[in-house]
Amino acid sequence: MIPRTFAPAPGWSVDGHRIKAPLEYSRGDDKVWIYGALRVRDGKEITRCAPSRNSKNYIELLKDIEADNPTGDIFIITDNLSSHNSLETRTWLADHPRIQHIFIPKGACWLNLQEGWWRLFRRDALAGQSFVNAGEVERAMQVATVQLNHRAKPWIWGRPPKTRRHLRRLFCYRL
Repeated sequence: MIPRTFAPAPGWSVDGHRIKAPLEYSRGDDKVWIYGALRVRDGKEITRCAPSRNSKNYIELLKDIEADNPTGDIFIITDNLSSHNSLETRTWLADHPRIQHIFIPKGACWLNLQEGWWRLFRRDALAGQSFVNAGEVERAMQVATVQLNHRAKPWIWGRPPKTRRHLRRLFCYRL
């Protein structure tokens, strides 16, 4: 995510049509990457902002995950990003045997339940927003994470079961 600043809205013309103006925006030097982890058993999410997407920042996310789950084994299902499988990350994981990495097959992101959460997160935190600096992105991330965690529920892969009402209608139509 790169914070952008847009020129003010152009307004309306005399004859009632919207004035078409070229988009003029500038990208600052600040780049912001948002890392996230979803605990599927209760739907709780951990997010953090970082200035770059590298092994060091990924390990910081792993530390947050480990602190949030003090007991038991932790299985992290992740994609094949190079920072997830770098030497630095593997070395850190060797010192933390409770955390086990499981990589999803290439081209099968639909297997990752985190993707569904990211869709909700982008809608709540980022859609339609214009951020001036990295601090605003981080604040939007924090607010959206708190709101989504407030209404969190377990994540289950697949379609929800059909309701009993569906079965009642099916029975009535077959008589």
